[in-house]
Amino acid sequence: MTTLHAHRPATPLSTHDATRIDDVRIKSVRPLITPAILEEWLPAPVAAQRLVESSRAAISRVLHGQDDRLIVVVGPCSIHDHEQAMAYARLLQAQAAALSQELLVVMRVYFEKPRTTVGWKGYINDPRMDGSFAINEGLEMARALVLDVLALGLPVGTEFLDLLSPQYISDLVSWGAIGARTTESQSHRQLASGLSCPVGFKNGTDGGVKVASDAILAAQSAHAFMGMTKMGQAAIFETRGNQDCHVILRGGKAPNYSAADVQAACDMLHKAGLRPQVMIDLSHANSSKQHRRQIDVAQDVAAQIAAGDARITGVMIESHLEEGRQDIEPGQPLKHGVSVTDACISFAQTVPVLEQLAAAVRTRRAKNKA
Repeated sequence: MTTLHAHRPATPLSTHDATRIDDVRIKSVRPLITPAILEEWLPAPVAAQRLVESSRAAISRVLHGQDDRLIVVVGPCSIHDHEQAMAYARLLQAQAAALSQELLVVMRVYFEKPRTTVGWKGYINDPRMDGSFAINEGLEMARALVLDVLALGLPVGTEFLDLLSPQYISDLVSWGAIGARTTESQSHRQLASGLSCPVGFKNGTDGGVKVASDAILAAQSAHAFMGMTKMGQAAIFETRGNQDCHVILRGGKAPNYSAADVQAACDMLHKAGLRPQVMIDLSHANSSKQHRRQIDVAQDVAAQIAAGDARITGVMIESHLEEGRQDIEPGQPLKHGVSVTDACISFAQTVPVLEQLAAAVRTRRAKNKA
């Protein structure tokens, strides 16, 4: 029987030069702060811990049919400025409190952006927005922002894109998303199986829902995979599986928010032995990437909810202080409160959408109790 020791050279090759075959495309390697150190610098207060725990439980109850409220994940397409994000959070918190009987509001706090080709990858990767990639700074800024939002009493949701970054902020996240480009990724399905929060899988970029259905089945199962501990140590993680996963309809080659689309998705989920329920992303392909169309999509979805459809458990809305989007131009100041990634509706445009969805939930509640 061959052993590992048999492959070891008799004399260690201490002077062997491997530079011709190892890291030939790596420009530089810089030290990365450990999650444990960042948590020591920015610990979660008891109040924040209680909010995360209670909001995760509330979202789980909605997903399991024990709470008839609508989950609303709403906020900027991406975070790029702390003060502007907090200004938005304060406005949203007021609406969340006013509509808390009908809506379970989670602020969208996205720090990582998947790019079709290249571009700004987000607050963690390039917080200074100048190509300096001050990732340690970005991680600290991201955690600090989430703690400030939680201090307002508002739970947060984010997309998990990088496989290491969750160790820095996932203890503070109440709901997570796996994007359309990564729903098919085995690594992200494994990650979701071990996350402590509910997770939504988006349908594929082509609009196919089966890939998200398969992802839920995978994430519900136990897995073993390699990762990094909070102490920065490479380790093997074994997960128990996540029973709080669901599908997000975000459109594809065509929108998929209609009643017929919801029915088709729920039929597929039922056949797979999964809960027939969906969250609907009002943006992306469902709005044909026209941000104001989110308002029209919301009206259609609200009508379905008001008609009594309890399978629609949530919606996602891309919303900022001001509407539209802007490019990052070197040396040019950015407009205040305007997205630097996908275009968003303004907060003023968001309020009537939230009120409409809340009214739909009240109508659905009355119908289903009758």
